[in-house]
Amino acid sequence: MTDIEIARKCKLKKITEVAAKIGIDESRLELYGNYKAKVTAKPSPKSNAKLVLVTAINPTSAGEGKTTVSIGLADGMNLVGAKTCLALREPSLGPVFGIKGGATGGGYSQILPMEDINLHFTGDFHAITAANNLLCAMLDNSIFQGNKLNINPDNIRFNRTLDVNDRALRGVEVNSGVKDAISHHEKFNITAACEVMAVLTLAEDLDDLKRRLGNILVAYDYDGNPVFARDLHAENAMTILLKDALKPNLVQTIGGTPAFVHCGPFANIAHGCNSVQATKLAMTYADYTVTEAGFGADLGAEKFLDVKCRLSGLKPNAVVVVATVRALKLHGGSQNDLTQEDLPALKKGMCNLVRHVKNIRDVYRLPVVVAVNRFTSDTEKEIAEITGAMQEMGVHAVTCDVWGKGGEGATELAKAVRRLCDDGDNSQFTFCYDDSDGVEEKIRKVAQKIYGAKDVELLPKAQESLRLLAPLGIGNMPVVIAKTQYSFSDDASLLGAPEGFTVKIRDIEYRGGAGFLVALAGNMLLMPGLSKTPNAVNMTIDSNGKIDGLY
Repeated sequence: MTDIEIARKCKLKKITEVAAKIGIDESRLELYGNYKAKVTAKPSPKSNAKLVLVTAINPTSAGEGKTTVSIGLADGMNLVGAKTCLALREPSLGPVFGIKGGATGGGYSQILPMEDINLHFTGDFHAITAANNLLCAMLDNSIFQGNKLNINPDNIRFNRTLDVNDRALRGVEVNSGVKDAISHHEKFNITAACEVMAVLTLAEDLDDLKRRLGNILVAYDYDGNPVFARDLHAENAMTILLKDALKPNLVQTIGGTPAFVHCGPFANIAHGCNSVQATKLAMTYADYTVTEAGFGADLGAEKFLDVKCRLSGLKPNAVVVVATVRALKLHGGSQNDLTQEDLPALKKGMCNLVRHVKNIRDVYRLPVVVAVNRFTSDTEKEIAEITGAMQEMGVHAVTCDVWGKGGEGATELAKAVRRLCDDGDNSQFTFCYDDSDGVEEKIRKVAQKIYGAKDVELLPKAQESLRLLAPLGIGNMPVVIAKTQYSFSDDASLLGAPEGFTVKIRDIEYRGGAGFLVALAGNMLLMPGLSKTPNAVNMTIDSNGKIDGLY
């Protein structure tokens, strides 16, 4: 059966029952039908609540099942008696209709209702898009209506957004041919990469949301002074558009585990984590919370630890690194079908997994376990190669089959994770860099410690941006490095665990509302494009509304 066929045959519990199981009263729910709800309760994490981060090796273009493992692990932990909730990201319509399809897990490890979550869900992404574009409209209107803020149209720093992959919007001209209006160049970001998404993800409450929105840098005036959203008096209207989107969403897994699914910034071009509110809400009602960060550990986990944890005070108790045989063979240079046994390539590609594990254990000083997400084509020799290599490092590796068995396929992994949480001493958790490090030094430490780079190079535009941003007081801000997900480096073709390369930073952007800087590496763009044959062309819908091809 396909993922969507499995999802459709599963009998869902009413979301009020799912909420009641962890102690959320119905009065704290805003229902979106029978199976989705927003939760209005205020987060207040238990003092002994445990947080588990799921990350992965550098993936293939098809992904390695990190979300599927996260869901199966949460179900498995409940099966072994650990009261557990999930805290996951919302899917973006970009990948859904692009290269990957849906992002709600797969097989018997899915969050449901799958079709709703992958499409419009509770409207959060649309609210973010609207709030973002309202700010753009108010900015252009201020210029049109006499420009009392003296805004320089050629120095606008805030972009419009849309939640689809549309490369044609990477460069546009607005106000072209409009009478009495000043035309200017602009570009669109995908919604998952826009600053309003990042702001919503990190906001603790409505007041914090409004403050952060007001701190968004939108432009410079003709004298070179910064202009913020608060100067346009836009923060209240934006907050009104986002007041419901700020509330975390509650759904369920096939196994009945409550799942807080909220916000979804990309990890290769943003900070790649679900909202602080959702994570803390899960930790309020569960003893263990399983969350994930996007793409490989060099992207999602690094940003979860160096950005989200730094800004929110969260500290993970254990980290799971997901690996697959096929991805490791790819990193070993396999020229064969990745479903065929290839031990030489697998051994050569193990360096990718080893570096990720060492980063978590030695740089961040966190307890780590490896989850081998098993596919039907994997052989016993290939599995033994991975588990043996990890054993030599003193790291436990557990094989799981969550696609075919759901939580039952992850009970051994669940036991290993629970042991790490209950026995591990997390007082050693440390960041990759210090707040007091300079911006370039922060980028260099991530590049050298996490990526294995020789050095970083700030290209002229990045150097100029740093000079212009210095008066804004950027010294203590963390840095999000936007780069390819397929390699430790900024070159997608450098697989395995490359060394001796230089990470080139072409520009640095200010995200004052979110509270971090974005360093653009290589050719990474903030608006993805569709592939030659996007997933959208394979989708069908019949006269009864039945959808096929969502995966």
